[in-house]
Amino acid sequence: MTSVVLALYEGAMLFEAVGAFEVFGVDRELVDPWYDFKVCGPQHGLLGGWLRIDTPHGLDALEEADTVIVPSCDDVEADPPADLVDAVRAAHGRGARIMSLCTGAFVLAAAGVLDGRRATTHWAHAAALAARYPEIRVDPDVLYVDEGSVLTSAGKAAGMDLCLHVVTVDHGAAVANALARTLVVPPHRAGGQAQFAAVPATAGAGHAFADLLHWVNERLHEPLTVSDLARRANMSTRHLTRRFTSATGVTPLRWLHAQRINRARELLETTDHGIEHIATRTGMGSAATLRRHFHRALGVPPDAYRRTFRGARGTPAVT
Repeated sequence: MTSVVLALYEGAMLFEAVGAFEVFGVDRELVDPWYDFKVCGPQHGLLGGWLRIDTPHGLDALEEADTVIVPSCDDVEADPPADLVDAVRAAHGRGARIMSLCTGAFVLAAAGVLDGRRATTHWAHAAALAARYPEIRVDPDVLYVDEGSVLTSAGKAAGMDLCLHVVTVDHGAAVANALARTLVVPPHRAGGQAQFAAVPATAGAGHAFADLLHWVNERLHEPLTVSDLARRANMSTRHLTRRFTSATGVTPLRWLHAQRINRARELLETTDHGIEHIATRTGMGSAATLRRHFHRALGVPPDAYRRTFRGARGTPAVT
């Protein structure tokens, strides 16, 4: 997989494109040969809304590429360029490895290469991708998805994670780790790790359950159950579950659990409280329970999460 082509297009974003160039386009003599990297795109288009695209290669460069990288787009509602969609479809058809970074997944989806596959994109646009392309199994909670010949990533830094993952697949962990040290980025974050997207805790005044959501969030330290929520709402448990799910998209139990995890994240990020104390403050009961549910929800244990988000301030005490 030595030939890598980055496919720029009108409306492509700058951050992910530059990240791909730093990984595949700069030969740091870590292994010989490194990638044969090209950038292609339309003449006089704009990258990131202000930087003019000026490359000697057109989309015909995709015809011989081993790997095609499609960076994110600035408007997921707009149809991607038809010639890019056709070129990506043709490259995939002849066996090229296709990668999208962030919302570049919408280009791959339009080309049909994600049909029947698991894929991801930035969490804020995952619902739109799933709604527009129901044939795709969209996973909004992971950093990247490797389906072999088709790979997709979440937003921004997750694109770098996917690029380093590809280097690991092609050249091994030692080379990828050396490259990561050169770039001063984490050497490896597993693709299944969560995107750490915040879960909405409240709703506007006009929401059917605004008062209930506020009441629950004031009492997350208590061992609340769905029955407690139903009594507060003056409904049967079954009736509450049906109406709550219709209004919020999740069951009361899943919502309550998500709020406990979200509160734990806030405390890990902003306080030095130990895990046992945080478990009590979030209604989890014990540190063991918090660790189990936290890892299941976010893909990392609480102490690793805290180090990620508070590393610059030192390592707080954890019990």
